[in-house]
Amino acid sequence: MLRPRTLALAMLTATASAFAAEKEFFVYFGTYTNAKSTSQGIYRSRLDVATGRLSPAELAAETKDPAWLALHPTGKFLYAIDESADAKRTPGQGLSAYALDAHSGALTLLNHQDTGSSGACHISVDATGRALLVAHYGGGGVSAVALQPDGRLGALGTVVQHTGSSVHPARQKAPHAHQIVVSPDNRFAFVPDLGLDRVLTYALAPSTARLTAPAASGTSLPPGSGPRHLAFHPGGRFAYVISELLCTMTAFRYDAATGTLTALQTISTLPPGETVQRGTSTAEVIAHPNGQFLYGSNRGHDTIVAYAVDAATGQLTLIAHHSTLGKTPRHFALDPTGTWLLAENQDSHTAAVFRIDPKTGRLTPTGPLLAVPSPVAAVFVPVR
Repeated sequence: MLRPRTLALAMLTATASAFAAEKEFFVYFGTYTNAKSTSQGIYRSRLDVATGRLSPAELAAETKDPAWLALHPTGKFLYAIDESADAKRTPGQGLSAYALDAHSGALTLLNHQDTGSSGACHISVDATGRALLVAHYGGGGVSAVALQPDGRLGALGTVVQHTGSSVHPARQKAPHAHQIVVSPDNRFAFVPDLGLDRVLTYALAPSTARLTAPAASGTSLPPGSGPRHLAFHPGGRFAYVISELLCTMTAFRYDAATGTLTALQTISTLPPGETVQRGTSTAEVIAHPNGQFLYGSNRGHDTIVAYAVDAATGQLTLIAHHSTLGKTPRHFALDPTGTWLLAENQDSHTAAVFRIDPKTGRLTPTGPLLAVPSPVAAVFVPVR
């Protein structure tokens, strides 16, 4: 029997190989539809894998504030947060499920469900496709929703409230769960909580949509860090947490058997000698599928930071900072082939595509900027 770490690496390698021959992807953009934006919901474009060019964005589904998107592992269903409904705790609202036609790109609404709390900011789907997991920034906790075989949202399985605070006088008076990400072997869910300066660890039972936190589970970060997002290394041995308030990246050794994280290194996401200024914060972190590079985004500074990853130790070395050619990269994504990086500039209403050098990890912009109103999330689906 394969060990969890070996199995996870084998699965990731197989997934990367499967996407290698793809020629075109649909890109679905989550957006904000508030007064500062002309957005009407979820937008769709096509990415040409050979050139990195994006087709003009078109409305795929009219909905309010689809600020985060998650794809079902089959690629047949797409899920979205409706932040406006979630903020008001509207019964039966807050999450939306769509059937996805990978030939035409059409989205068909299946149903809605509430999240069990308020202020949802992130969702993910477990590897079996049986549970949708939710992180609540406003409510300060997590929840899980059962997924039906036809892709519809089922009943709430778990709602957990975090407790506590940390040192920042404005941002850390209460818990603020900012992401929920499943471990490579699908046994655990990890939750960076900005308000607690902790990454909490939950045991995951997808068949019942249950999250269970063992006593004293989780890992602490330095006071005032504000952990926002976590990414696993493709090899399964390391994980990386980007912290919003101090603009830092922390490398961890990951023990797949126990689900524990051990800190190895913390470095700045900003250029050497630069300090955190008012209006500067981090957002997303993603490991390249080849395991050699790690990327993070700096808002206000409006850059993507690129690091080289030491395969033996998991530690990071700065490669470069690259302008996102716009304002406020709240999110960015790598296409499944690992060829292109797509940066969404929320406040300049554009998306920029960069070619990733497979040897150096450096980014080179390609083609014109794509106009998308208030883009804040993106997922890729192969065109069939």
